[in-house]
Amino acid sequence: MNFIIKKIGLFLILQLIVVSLFSQDYKGKKKHIDKILENSKKFSTYFVNGDAEGVANCYTSDGKIFPNNKPILEGQEALLKYWTRTDGNFPIYHKVTPSSIKIIKNYAYDYGYYEGKTQLENGEIRSWKGKYLIIWKKVKKDWKIYMDIWNSVKTED
Repeated sequence: MNFIIKKIGLFLILQLIVVSLFSQDYKGKKKHIDKILENSKKFSTYFVNGDAEGVANCYTSDGKIFPNNKPILEGQEALLKYWTRTDGNFPIYHKVTPSSIKIIKNYAYDYGYYEGKTQLENGEIRSWKGKYLIIWKKVKKDWKIYMDIWNSVKTED
């Protein structure tokens, strides 16, 4: 009997260690974390649906993005222009997976990985992924993206 109890105890300890190694690191009030996660999902939905206005509205009025190989873009007008599709390529999937979200008063930072798929004009589907860092700002009772930087990482084909 003692042997079985020790085995169960060891099993539970090992499970806790494994779970803690692969869990996200969220620090802050749950309602704020939940709102940031909800807004990240909204961003993905707007992006995939081609709703540039919806994407731009995810940012503060003075929001900034740091896209690859481009200058820093700031403000609603610049962000709306950036997120407006101008070619025949359409994202068909976008997902953000935060590794960490930490809330510090009226700001939060969130970093992790993103992934997606784009259907090219010729019908080919291309997968992509990368890493990101977002600084969120609390605006009234909502959380909006204040600064957004991302870089792609090589996919394994």
